[in-house]
Amino acid sequence: MSLRGKKNPVSDLKPYAFTVEKERTATGKIEDVATLFLTNRECPFRCLMCDLWKNTTDQPVAEGAIPKQIALALEQLPSTKHIKLYNSGSFFDRKAIPPADYTAIADLMNQREFETIIIESHPAFINDEALKFRDMLKGRLEIAIGLETAHPEVLKKLNKKMDLCDFEQAVNLLKINKIAVRAFILLRPPYLSEEEGLTWAKRSLDFAFSVGVECCVVIPTRAGNGAVDYLQHRGDFTPPSVRSLEAVLKYGILEQKGRIFADLWDLEIFSSCEKCFPYRKERLNMMNLHQKYFPPVRCNCTEK
Repeated sequence: MSLRGKKNPVSDLKPYAFTVEKERTATGKIEDVATLFLTNRECPFRCLMCDLWKNTTDQPVAEGAIPKQIALALEQLPSTKHIKLYNSGSFFDRKAIPPADYTAIADLMNQREFETIIIESHPAFINDEALKFRDMLKGRLEIAIGLETAHPEVLKKLNKKMDLCDFEQAVNLLKINKIAVRAFILLRPPYLSEEEGLTWAKRSLDFAFSVGVECCVVIPTRAGNGAVDYLQHRGDFTPPSVRSLEAVLKYGILEQKGRIFADLWDLEIFSSCEKCFPYRKERLNMMNLHQKYFPPVRCNCTEK
């Protein structure tokens, strides 16, 4: 925490961001998905690579604040069948989203007739609360969990405060109770070389799908939160290349074990060629949407 910069100014009266993007859904259709980035208190786990704290409050938000944030965003967004409620931590953290708000949140989801409601949670918070919330919804509940990496030693160093058994147990509980799971996987977290980062991203995909995850999102690890910048200066971290992201997405799609998406947020920072980057990004986007392998972009650059 001593390596951090300042938080961004946020208000507990509104989400700090919201948007609509296309995604290939569990039914195989390409449809609009609304994503709300809800403002609430900082996650207590403080994972090494996390930068979500930048848009959080220092104290828990008041009861009723989260439903108001959701309603405000929905008033300004076009109608969609699917929604992500991301809160920079765990939905079922009682100090983040008060359980008393679950009914109001579910009512908003049911009134808009969302077919899929995606939330996020650390395994430590996945318990009967998830089942109670599922029962309030008319739509399908999906929970996103940060696996980050299947490399056991690196996972420990990320301060995630979970191991692979914890992840698997959480997925099993959700599967048994017919709650879908997606996993977030880091491409080249700290302490791994480019080759090791690619290898372990593939192994992490294999592990996630083997325990019952339905969908995986591969996120290139970036600096900018203070701690990772320190590790980069010390030589323990280097951002992955866009080519490694292309390679892991190709691997996942050809394996056909479940949906796999490459996270394209700020993708330009992982590329050094302005000429071919737009085509690489569009190719990745098309592979995300169609879950099919597209021929690689050819460029005479020294893209690494």
